[in-house]
Amino acid sequence: MTSALNGQSGVIRTERGLTIAGTRITLYDVIDLLKAHYHPKLIRDTFNLTDAQIHAALSYIEANRVQMEAEYQEVLRTREEIRQYWEERNRDRLTQIAAMPRKSEQEVIWAKLEAQKASRNIAPKQ
Repeated sequence: MTSALNGQSGVIRTERGLTIAGTRITLYDVIDLLKAHYHPKLIRDTFNLTDAQIHAALSYIEANRVQMEAEYQEVLRTREEIRQYWEERNRDRLTQIAAMPRKSEQEVIWAKLEAQKASRNIAPKQ
């Protein structure tokens, strides 16, 4: 499912939601960075977009601010539900993995890791 919106070829609606045409980057990804106070040029560079693509995305977001905010909030809710699902699903497995005995050939590596952790936990001298 791909459809151009309002004759604008720069933003399309796909199964992933509102997407920058020719990419897999959603407008929700762009909004994440805007809310983190990224400059548009940095967003462009982060996603390796053209000037036309970032302009189309920002123009669409601005022109449809209320709709975009509502969709963005729904995306955030969905992300949180997915995160909680996988956290609960994996909790028992991660506990099992943590309880597994270490292999003898990995003891040297574990000792180095523990030493590094200990050195980071030392309070600075005053």
